[in-house]
Amino acid sequence: MFHGRGAESGKGGEGSGEGKVRSEEWGVGSGESGDWQEGLMGLCVADRRGTLLGVMLDLDQNDVYFTAFSLAIGDLRVARRFPTSNFPLKTRYFNMEHSFLAYLRGRCRSLPQVAVGIGDDAAVIQPPQANLIACTDQIIDGVDFDSSEHGYADAGYKAMAINLSDIAAMGAVPKSALVTLALPKPNATRIAGDVYEGILQAASEFQVAIAGGDISTYNGPLSVSITLLGDVPAGDPWLRSGAQENDAVLVTGFVGGSILGRHLRPTPRVDLANRLRELVDVHAAIDISDGLSLDLDRLCAASGVGVELNIPAIPIHDDAIMLAEKSGRTPFEHAWSDGEDFELIMTMSQADADKVLAMDHECEITQIGTILGRTGLWKREAAKLVRLSPQGYVH
Repeated sequence: MFHGRGAESGKGGEGSGEGKVRSEEWGVGSGESGDWQEGLMGLCVADRRGTLLGVMLDLDQNDVYFTAFSLAIGDLRVARRFPTSNFPLKTRYFNMEHSFLAYLRGRCRSLPQVAVGIGDDAAVIQPPQANLIACTDQIIDGVDFDSSEHGYADAGYKAMAINLSDIAAMGAVPKSALVTLALPKPNATRIAGDVYEGILQAASEFQVAIAGGDISTYNGPLSVSITLLGDVPAGDPWLRSGAQENDAVLVTGFVGGSILGRHLRPTPRVDLANRLRELVDVHAAIDISDGLSLDLDRLCAASGVGVELNIPAIPIHDDAIMLAEKSGRTPFEHAWSDGEDFELIMTMSQADADKVLAMDHECEITQIGTILGRTGLWKREAAKLVRLSPQGYVH
């Protein structure tokens, strides 16, 4: 059984007025006697009406800890931290999950597209008036980022941003997300909190509601999987398969060298994509995740066409130039194949392309080629076309 003893306190430990809270130290009784079990204590925090504000369970390398936090009273700070050495593992996880859900409910914004979010058996999401767009992506420590070098908040931001980039490539608007974390057992709660800081930052920037998800712990590296839902405000979604002969091929931003850090906090081109949707008819699009040439080749293959590239026009990022000084490869080679730029490749009529290129945008937009009737990637040398080999990350 649980027993508690409480005392009221407010800011700085002295309670008064509406900010008054009650803290309770809790322990697990042993058998019929109800004696305190050694090593197990925690802190619950409630407002003056008895509403629970938070109990935080914190796992680290050697032990499990409860930490108090507040969801509603900004003056309250972490008050106490108690070890729970003898707590059964199954009960540890149960409390970590439910305490963390309380934290998430306090941090996640309520947005109209999600009628019922975190805390129920399933989310209730308002259906879109047009096409529903869904994508999912997963990142894993040691594969897509390195936790020994990169912050967990950066990993969380990246996990959301790469899905946002997929939504942008469809010409869609992101609406809600489901987040699944598989956490390493050591420091699980701290890692989860750090990851969510990045996720919530990206979600806030693009008005995405966190509708729900799952958390678990295991003896393995951090894995973050996000499913993102969106819709197309009007018309059809952009696909890879719509490119037409004589289309102009445009790319946003600059490419290459993202491994120097840009891959962790890319800028998804959601706003730009929706602006272009209102201005021109985009025939086909894809985001650059595995490399400029490889993703462009995938677009061409889906459309049954090829492309004649203007190689000097390819916008090379300064990071690619910096990386080339150490890698032994040229800046162009990095731009051609590095990947994780999360920029957009789009095709449209030359008339629409000229209109786009004449306008100011949030980022550079460059025409790098023209769609051909023959398949493959090509460049022109003198009077003939020379075929190019696509390169990039192959899963």
